[in-house]
Amino acid sequence: MQRKTLLTLWIGLAGFGLFNWAALGVASAQPTSAEWPDKPVKFILSQPPGSGPDNVSRLLGDRLGKALGQPIVIENKPGGQNIIGAQAAARSAPDGYSFYFATTAALVTNKFLFKTMPYDPAKDFVPVAFIAKSPFGVLVRADSPITSVHDLIAKSKAAPSKISLANEGPRTFGGIIARLINARTQMEANLVSYASVAVSIQDVLGGHADAVVADLASTSQLVRQGKLRLLAVTTQKRVIGFEQAPALAELLPNFEMVGWFAVVAPTGTPQGAIQRMNSELNKLLQDPDVAQRMLTIGPIAEVMGPPTRLDAFLKQEYDRWNEVSKEIGLLPE
Repeated sequence: MQRKTLLTLWIGLAGFGLFNWAALGVASAQPTSAEWPDKPVKFILSQPPGSGPDNVSRLLGDRLGKALGQPIVIENKPGGQNIIGAQAAARSAPDGYSFYFATTAALVTNKFLFKTMPYDPAKDFVPVAFIAKSPFGVLVRADSPITSVHDLIAKSKAAPSKISLANEGPRTFGGIIARLINARTQMEANLVSYASVAVSIQDVLGGHADAVVADLASTSQLVRQGKLRLLAVTTQKRVIGFEQAPALAELLPNFEMVGWFAVVAPTGTPQGAIQRMNSELNKLLQDPDVAQRMLTIGPIAEVMGPPTRLDAFLKQEYDRWNEVSKEIGLLPE
């Protein structure tokens, strides 16, 4: 009787202990913010080397590596309108050593462009930290007779489809902004799509297109060199460093169409790693030198705070783009 009682007690304790030790084992495998990292950390990007996001990630990565005591490795996986990189990031081990340096397209707009995708932005990633807003602009060649957005609209309406507005494609961020500007101003510009933003800019510089919608990260140096004229920016307010260019919101109330960068992680990533990454990135973004260097590239650094704030922002962006897609008749394919 005593042996049976002891055996029953042992089995009960063992069962209880097994469950709890398993839980403790999982917990112990989760590094705290103080313990993490103990090896190099990877940033996966959907863009090629030399692109705006790549330049920003390397600027932050260099300083972040020093703060963390481990190098930040940039892994570029461009192509497929961000899908290749996003899929690779989503399938990465959620161990705290792989993060996705993501853009608006990968986390929000692709849902309105593709009927099916090999990853789910809402389910496959968890928010880490917001990085920056990336304004777009409407630009012309420096010696163009078009000197303002009002001038561009007037000329487009006077000669329907004669004034060309270049962009990187109808289903890209720049192309969608071009469609929205055309719709809200009721101008009749000829929206000309190109294989890339670089090619569209070259055609404007060469006089083969009248204007272009492109991100400031790709065009800011050409504006500073006096090769392109910035007619307007797509933010609600004028952009620091380009104050001479009005915001489109001054003409079109509440107009704001900006790209942005954010760091997310594969779902299941330890909270200790997420919190430490969030904290270190927020510190960097508040450094005036880092913010200024980022601005020379084009994006505007913005500290959003804890991951929960980024989570709320992503949901708001999804709702906003849902309305925009309906307005311009954007259908997934």
